[in-house]
Parts: sequence; structure tokens; C-alpha cells
Amino acid sequence: MPGEQDWKALCAARKQRQLEQIPKEWTISLPPDDQRNVLDIPSTCGLLTPRELEITDTVNVDILLDKLRTAQWSSVEVTTAFYKRAIIAQQLTNCLTEIFIERALARAKEVDDYLKTRGKPIGPLHGLPISLKDQFCIKGLETIMGYAGWIGRVADRDSVLVEILYECGAVPFVRTNVPQTLMWGETFNHVFGRTTNPYNRYMTSGGSSGGEGALVALRGSPLGVGTDIGGSVRIPSTFCGLYGLRPSYERLPYCNAVNAQEGQESISSVLGPMTNSLEGVRTFTKAIIDAKPWRKDPLCVRKEWSEREYALGDHGGQGARLCFAIMWDNGIIKPHPPLRRAMEMTKKALEAAGHTVVDWENHRHLEIYANGEKIFAADDALDLLKDCALSGEPLIQTMSPDTDSHQYALDEPMARTIVGERRHLTAYELWELHKEKRALRKSHIDHWEATAAKTGTGRPVDAIISPAAAYAACPHGCNSDCFYTSFCNFLNYTASVFPVTFADMTLDGRAPPHQFHNKEDEAVYKLYDPELWHGMPVGLQLIGRTHEEEGVIAMTEIVDRALKAAKQKARL
Repeated sequence: MPGEQDWKALCAARKQRQLEQIPKEWTISLPPDDQRNVLDIPSTCGLLTPRELEITDTVNVDILLDKLRTAQWSSVEVTTAFYKRAIIAQQLTNCLTEIFIERALARAKEVDDYLKTRGKPIGPLHGLPISLKDQFCIKGLETIMGYAGWIGRVADRDSVLVEILYECGAVPFVRTNVPQTLMWGETFNHVFGRTTNPYNRYMTSGGSSGGEGALVALRGSPLGVGTDIGGSVRIPSTFCGLYGLRPSYERLPYCNAVNAQEGQESISSVLGPMTNSLEGVRTFTKAIIDAKPWRKDPLCVRKEWSEREYALGDHGGQGARLCFAIMWDNGIIKPHPPLRRAMEMTKKALEAAGHTVVDWENHRHLEIYANGEKIFAADDALDLLKDCALSGEPLIQTMSPDTDSHQYALDEPMARTIVGERRHLTAYELWELHKEKRALRKSHIDHWEATAAKTGTGRPVDAIISPAAAYAACPHGCNSDCFYTSFCNFLNYTASVFPVTFADMTLDGRAPPHQFHNKEDEAVYKLYDPELWHGMPVGLQLIGRTHEEEGVIAMTEIVDRALKAAKQKARL
């Protein structure tokens, strides 16, 4: 059995090899550790030229792609600019795992040469640098996924997503940090360490796609790909002020990516984009679906991109009055005041745009929560413990730092309490949970359909708007709840996230105590500090139906436009 010094030495050596991949001329003078907000460092550190700042500050992915396909900007210069900014982001927030500069620039040159010699782009993502969570295997590179025992595990083939990205003309250029096991809403492992939030480094960037969240927030990547089994695209996206999409099971190709709990097929992990522009969400999703991923991934649903659905053919058509329902409180954890204000802002903006907004009535949430968490815990962590045993590293029990940890008065998260006695379930017991899950999904969809009686449109509620977490990005070790997002994973509803506002201590004072739903709800209430949260991005989630990616993207565009119009009007 490997000893403690063995796995610690392994991790230290691997971290040192990562440091050696950073060109010395790309190192910057670091701000003091107590400087919490580091968003301005890329533009003030002096490493990026004015041209590189112009490139990396172009947040609209469609504009980037237009400049690449028309050769106004070469892929080599765009990839170089984003790589330099990614390395700045790494020095500030520790967001990267794999750094492979020469390989990425060789791919960018290949893309440029193709355009030059053939006079046309390779595909819809021509020349675009794309960052990938440390699950998407790239042939010849390690995929460590936060485990010391996976150090040295080199991929002998590309994941299907990477194959398709190459076919679309993209340039995979970095991979990003994850928590050990992936099953956390924060990002820390023994190999690469902790990723912090660039808005406030005392706060988490979320997880498990927290490396992507921090990187994209610092504009070190125009578009990143995360994964989501309980909120791992949506939580870091909202914590870092981004747009993101959680597609339904098997809409986008996961084949030959690595994962935790492989073989657990009742609640499938999915992949989704994370970006500073909603255009990026649409363009990426359409490009991957147009590549017919079901021809490479046997689990992928054979469903082409539907322009009818994107035109909201199931929701009255373009220009129709929609009815949104707001989930003010899921009955498990009451949201903090900044989230309440964001929902009120969204309701007001949508009504000003001519849409109807009603209150969502929760339906069997505690049962849905318990069922999903029991499925996750069915092997009593055997899968996670086996991967830890490869090196002898311990299974991480908390995301709290060893020093300067934030006080959080919670003994046990609701997600653990609700599971009850932890033990390895029999196959039959797991089947019974699967049976219960199907019944809960049927019950919930019937509940949704019944809302047609009160929408005034003749249709059920078009989409639900809710928090993606009960709080904006919180201190490290304090993100204990994910049911606002895992609710969608358990029921397999497509969901997006979108930025709304920023926490403001002058507007978001402490709310009076309410009748607490449970001990965690009380702990979350007590956690809130208007001064600590001041300036953190606040986003929300839009929930649609199963395999309704096109419609969810289109409805998110409507909400985003309404919010921007309301903000513009308020400035006049």
C-alpha cells in the first residue's frame, strides 16, 4: 500500500512539471494574496499587447468566428492571445491542469494553412481556441481528473467530443481543474490544488467545472466545455458570471471522456458550454449537433438541430407571449437576498417585455431530492475509494482550506442527511430507486402540464426560472447544497444559466429570519454577509423540458434581451 509521502511526492512532482510548461516570459508580477478581486490584472499586468487585449476582450464568440473565417485574425494569433491570458488566469486562480502550448499552436497553424490554401474554413468553429474540463481525453496527454493515482495515465485516443471539435475546425488549447471525485460544487484536489474565484479569491469558483469558470471569467478562453451531473456546468457559470447550458442526457457526445461513477446510468453526466456570450452557447451546441454525434457515440440521441424548436414552435412561435414561472424557494434552501432581487428584476423585465410571469408551485421536491442522492450513494463511495487507493491518497471530506477557513455552522449537508444509513445497496434496491425515479418524473411532468390552466396562453408554463444555487459564489468550503441544479439532473430537464446582476450590500441587506426548512437552510441563512458578498455575480437558471436544447437557448435569449432592455431603460 503506497504511503502518505509517496502520493504527496507524486502530486508535488506533477505540479512542478505543470509549472515548467509555463514560458518564463509569460510570468507576471503577482498581486498580494490579500487582493481578492483580480479581474483587472490581465489588462494591467503588461503581458498582453493592445491587439491581444482586443482579441481576448471580444466576448461574442460569433464575432471571433467571423474574424477567423475571414482571416482578419489568424488562429495562431488568436490562440496565442488566449493562451497568454489563460496563463495569467492560471497564475491568479490556479484554474489549469494540462498546458500544451506548442501542440495547440501547431493545430492553429494547420487551421490557418487550410483556410489559406483552400479558401474556406474547416467548419463552424474554425480557428476557435476551446478549453476543456480535465475529463475530455486528448491523445498523448494525461487525463488526471483530480486523482493522484491517475498521474501518468496518458490517453491513447481522443474523446469523441475532441474528434468532433477537430472536424469543426476548433483548437483545443488547455484543460482545466476539477475537484477530486468530481462530486463537489467546488474545485480542489491534491494534485493541482484549489481554484479560486477571480471576482473574490476568498470565494469558490464552483465545481466541478470550477477551472473552466475561473478561466472563462478572466477571458482566458472564449468558450469552455464543462460537464454536469448535479450542477457542475451551471454552478461555476453562475458563480463566475457566465452563460452555460446543461443539455439533457445523451444529446451531446460524452463517449471516451473519463468520469466518476462510470456505469451509473440512471443520472447521466452531460457536457455543456460555458462562455461570456449567449451566442457562444448556441453556436457551440448547434455545431456539435450538426456534426451528427450519434455516428460516433452510440448513446447519443439521433436528433438533429431543429430550427422549428429554436423558433419556439412549441411555445407559440416567434414573437408569442410566453409564460414563465419563478421558483422563489425550492422548499429545501431559501435563497439569499441577492438571488431574490435577481428574480424580482427578471420578473419585472419579462413583464415589461409583454410576457406573463407566475409563481411556480413546488411538487414532491423532497422525494425527488432523496431519490437522486440515494442513487448517487448506492455504491457507498466504492468507486471513489478505489481510485483514491491507487495512490494511497485519502478521500477528501471537505472543501474547507486548512488555514483561513470560513466559519460555517453546518454539521452535515442535507444531501447526506436525506440518504440516511450509508451502505452498499443491492442491485434490486437500486432498481427500486430507478423505478421510483421514473414515477417521480412522470408525476412532475403531469404537474407541469397541469399549469396550462393558469398561464393564460393555452399552454403549460413555457419555462421555469430559479436560482442555480441559493447563494452567489460563497467562501471555500461552504457550497454545501446543489438541489436547485440537481433537480434538473434527476428529472432530466434541459437548463441554462445566465447572468443577471451583482450582489450589492446597499440593496441586499439581511432578510429577517424565516421558518427554516431544515438545519442546512438555517446554516445558509446565517452564512449571508452583505459586505462579504458585495460585488459577486448573481445569475439564474432557466429550466425547460427534456431534450429541448433549442427552445431553452431561444427562451434564454428572450430573457437576456428583456434584462438588457430593462437595464438600458433604467440608465436613461
